[in-house]
Amino acid sequence: MAQTPVTDSPRGLTDAEAAEVRARVGHNLMAEPKRAGRGARVLAQLRDPMVLLLLVAAALALVLGDFADVAVIGAVVVLNTAVGVAQQSRAERALAALRSMSAPTATVVRDGTAREVPSAEVVPGDVVVLTAGDVVAADAALVRAHALRVDEAAVTGESVPVDKPVGGEVAAGTVVTHGRGVAVVNRTGPDSGLGRIAALVGAQRPRPTPLQRRLADLGRVLALAAVGLSVVVAAIGLARGEPVGAMALTAISLAVAAVPESLPAVVTLALALGAHRMAQRRAVVRSLPAVETLGSVTVLATDKTGTITEGRMVAERVWTPERGEVDPGAELPAALLRAVVLCNDADPRATPGDDRVAIAGDPLEVALLSMAAAAGVDCAALRDRHPRIDELPFDSERGRMTTVHQAGEHWLVVSKGAPETLLAEGTEAVDAAERLARRGYRVLAVAAGGGSGAAPGAAAGERAVRLLGLVALADPPRSDSAEVVTAFQEAGIELVMITGDHPRTAASIADRVGIGDGGEVRTGEELAARGAGAPGRVRVYARTRPEQKQAIVRAWQDEGHVVAMTGDGVNDAPALRRADIGVAMGGGTEVARQAADLVLTDDNLGTVATAVEEGRRIHANVRTFLRYAVSGGVAEVLVMLTGPLLGLPVPLRPGQILWINLLTHGLPGVAIGAEPAAAGAMRARPRPPGESILGAGLWARTAWTGALIAAVTLGVGVWAAHTGREWQTLVFLCLGLAQLGVATALRRPGARPRFLDLAVIAAVALQLAGAWLPPLRDALGTAAVPVGDLLPTVVAATVPGLVVRALRRRENRSPETIGRGGTRPRDRRAEPREPRRGTDR
Repeated sequence: MAQTPVTDSPRGLTDAEAAEVRARVGHNLMAEPKRAGRGARVLAQLRDPMVLLLLVAAALALVLGDFADVAVIGAVVVLNTAVGVAQQSRAERALAALRSMSAPTATVVRDGTAREVPSAEVVPGDVVVLTAGDVVAADAALVRAHALRVDEAAVTGESVPVDKPVGGEVAAGTVVTHGRGVAVVNRTGPDSGLGRIAALVGAQRPRPTPLQRRLADLGRVLALAAVGLSVVVAAIGLARGEPVGAMALTAISLAVAAVPESLPAVVTLALALGAHRMAQRRAVVRSLPAVETLGSVTVLATDKTGTITEGRMVAERVWTPERGEVDPGAELPAALLRAVVLCNDADPRATPGDDRVAIAGDPLEVALLSMAAAAGVDCAALRDRHPRIDELPFDSERGRMTTVHQAGEHWLVVSKGAPETLLAEGTEAVDAAERLARRGYRVLAVAAGGGSGAAPGAAAGERAVRLLGLVALADPPRSDSAEVVTAFQEAGIELVMITGDHPRTAASIADRVGIGDGGEVRTGEELAARGAGAPGRVRVYARTRPEQKQAIVRAWQDEGHVVAMTGDGVNDAPALRRADIGVAMGGGTEVARQAADLVLTDDNLGTVATAVEEGRRIHANVRTFLRYAVSGGVAEVLVMLTGPLLGLPVPLRPGQILWINLLTHGLPGVAIGAEPAAAGAMRARPRPPGESILGAGLWARTAWTGALIAAVTLGVGVWAAHTGREWQTLVFLCLGLAQLGVATALRRPGARPRFLDLAVIAAVALQLAGAWLPPLRDALGTAAVPVGDLLPTVVAATVPGLVVRALRRRENRSPETIGRGGTRPRDRRAEPREPRRGTDR
């Protein structure tokens, strides 16, 4: 519905009028993303191909009256579903807590009286009063403005506040940094600029993560293999005249054997453990697959302001006619320090119970006051000694600010502003200002003059000032940004910076932290003219709009990359949603947090590096578990297919196979999923995005491991059958014990053995109990075996584990890719280098 103001009267709306408008257009809220209910979350967990195959197997077992098999399969499915749903609920609660900490308010004029109301109650036609520190509640047109400046970083990415004159517009979500104003609201909620960006976010459907794609592919392969084997074997058996019941039992056994039914539960538990570890490191995971996705990332696209940089302006260089360019920490002229304190509207306020000073106001003026305070100037006392008696506030047309001060019988005039408004052409100061500007600095010129007698007005006094110096300001990189960038580059991850800021500023920051390596800076205008196109060598993008950030992420994805995007502003939200994984800052906007998969409550980019390592650990552990579980499935299928040819009809029942899988995949599988990261995990190349979860030779190693287990098990079975022993029970015991032996052989080098060893010991005890405890023996259809028959079986079962352990030692001697504990040569781009701060790109 179109929204139009009811009135622009300074008296504002009445309460009745506001209620009427609110009833028509709704509350001033962004369209909340539709949250899945508990039922939908459960269904999402059950759509996994392997879970669906398990449900089919359970249905067949139910038809045959095999209730024990139904109970075991059901327990596995319920565990997987419960863990996934619980983690999603925990993440939503954490985000709700963040939202409750930042509920905004606005000052509106109602019935001719200014009052504070929740921002959600602001309506079109409301007259809002704006003062420094306010968050603008809705899009509005200014009817009054006095030296009003607004920080639009959350919407545009521009780190320097923008002047707002009468007739100009202020946007929802921006912050007033200086001055005051009155505005009439013209758009709220979904119709505001903020709302349109939020709608752009909601229109995108999240892509499946690399792990989801890889596991879905594997699930389809295993499901087809299971169904195909079951149908072929059942058809052959029926053609030979075998009983229908026996063939149905064999078909279900093969289907259960071919599928690592514990895989969904183990993967979910590994992801949940990773999410818990990340929560301890101040990262809230909104969806479990996001944990592993970070380990697949090949490109990290990051916002600049507040992510790479500190999100605050700092005086970094000072130029004076007498000394040239110096560091602000050097001894500066007293006249210059006095001038930046007096011609300044920032407010130095002592923090109660603290010796420190908290400075509030426009970021540029806060930076100047901070520079003076760091030099030992008592800003409040200086202002008391030099009261302001006249002023010309800063405006964009004049490009400067001038104040007049009384000091006893003397007066002082101070001006500060853009260099071109205070410097004469062709002077050394002009050259210095241009050099600083080329390095990405925001440059302010400071001038002063004075005399005795009657003080002139500000307009007359500013014509008699002389230059005191230039101050170069910037939003500096965080202290650890360069180190974090190096860590990503060593991990083989491309760093891309996307900002709405000026190209020079973007280039300067990128150069200082090591992004881009001197490559091209592409602007939003260039993107509009020719599109995002192939990224090529472009690593820095400036003056970009929200939809352009989204297009940049898509362009990198089209090149085959897995892209992570970090940001905190509304303008980052569409790109956060489009990326394979969006990472938002906890102190950022609600729209950004809702679009992200991961929220950093410490607003620290370094936490992303920790999360990448966690993702790589999980992926490596899932691959190890798959080698272990699928090799066991291969062994079980080979035993079921080959056993009858060797005189072992129906070597194992479905319940026996499920018992083996439950023991071997259960506690040992969780222990494998909890293994620590391999040494050098963050110096390895990212996995190719199209690589199978069992790629890079793992299929072959899985197949021969399974064949070895099957050969040993069949050997025990044939020996037992030919010597009149309980061959099916010994096959059951050998197959389970051999798989557990392989689990200990797959432990990561250097890992503490306690958890995995305890899990294997417990599983061995339960496996033996399956043949010795009468209740379990009756349920599983096994028989008691004497110790004399058990000892040769146990010895044979150790052989596969010993062989795998010996071959892994040989594998680990050569460096390989992530997932197998290898490293790669150090990336040249990760080497530290001096920033080329004098370069103009």
